Amino acid sequence: MRVMAIRYVRDVDSARRFYQALGLTLEFTSRTPRSGGSPVWTELAGSGPGANLALHHWDEGPAAAVELSFQADEPLERVLDRLRQNGYQPATEIVDEAFGRSFTIRDPEGLLIQVNENDYDLQR
Repeated sequence: MRVMAIRYVRDVDSARRFYQALGLTLEFTSRTPRSGGSPVWTELAGSGPGANLALHHWDEGPAAAVELSFQADEPLERVLDRLRQNGYQPATEIVDEAFGRSFTIRDPEGLLIQVNENDYDLQR
């Protein structure tokens, strides 16, 4: 069984571009609804097993609350550079944490995302 986080968004295409800039890979996008508009479902994959995120179109009132945190498998500076090159600015710069380093950034709909770089030597 694989676990998949679902992020409910008003604009699936905009959210997909952001999460791809963050480093996830597009796996699947549903076809456009017959009534028009953009796809209502997209699946993205991270670098590890079970590291999946689905984006689901939602415009029926407040979206369900969710918190997303990603474990980077590359230096955070590289992630930030890629995000900035795609027009996204972090909410915070890289900071030292008890577990390693992290930064935060908001997705296109305002959800605060935390991106971590764990230092497992600190956790012993």
